[in-house]
Amino acid sequence: MKILRFSFAERAVHWMTAISFLYAAFSGLALWSPSLFWLAGFLGGGEAVRRWHPWGGVVFAIALGLMFRNWSKDMRLDAEDRKWLSKAHRYAVHDEAGLPEAGRFNAGQKMLFWTQSLAALLLFASGVVLFWPELMPRGLRLAAVLAHPSAAIVSLAGILIHIYMGTAAVPGALRGMIEGQVSEAWARAHHPRWYRETLK
Repeated sequence: MKILRFSFAERAVHWMTAISFLYAAFSGLALWSPSLFWLAGFLGGGEAVRRWHPWGGVVFAIALGLMFRNWSKDMRLDAEDRKWLSKAHRYAVHDEAGLPEAGRFNAGQKMLFWTQSLAALLLFASGVVLFWPELMPRGLRLAAVLAHPSAAIVSLAGILIHIYMGTAAVPGALRGMIEGQVSEAWARAHHPRWYRETLK
């Protein structure tokens, strides 16, 4: 038996967020360092990257806003989540004995959600400053020059962890985001509290 994990609308927003993030990330890396400018060749060339990188960021911000609207209530940390986080190292090595049962999202997924949301806010705000530097005070421009790549590094690290956890570390998780459904066995094994709540 299959259980609905994500609706079509949730999956559409997730993939819109993922694709726009990857475009903004790769185009941003091409602009950030001369040694990475070769990435621009895969994205239409230097002029295209300079023109479209900010708009990729805008699409990412809009998509993440829609994701925030969909999932922010599910992402609230509770007492069980705090216990889970204190033992998160067990989850990383597939030793889940003694870990509190996860709901629809486990505490690690919730922390990633809030980290990415804060990083996206900082990326968008600093990106606006860098897009219109002539309108901004010098101090704000300097702060944006530091904040934008710093937030991007945090965001990229989070996404790399997310990709690893959603593919290699937790087989079946990616299928849930593609097809929208997961098996009962998968739900019971990885999100037992959510599994029981779904069956009520």
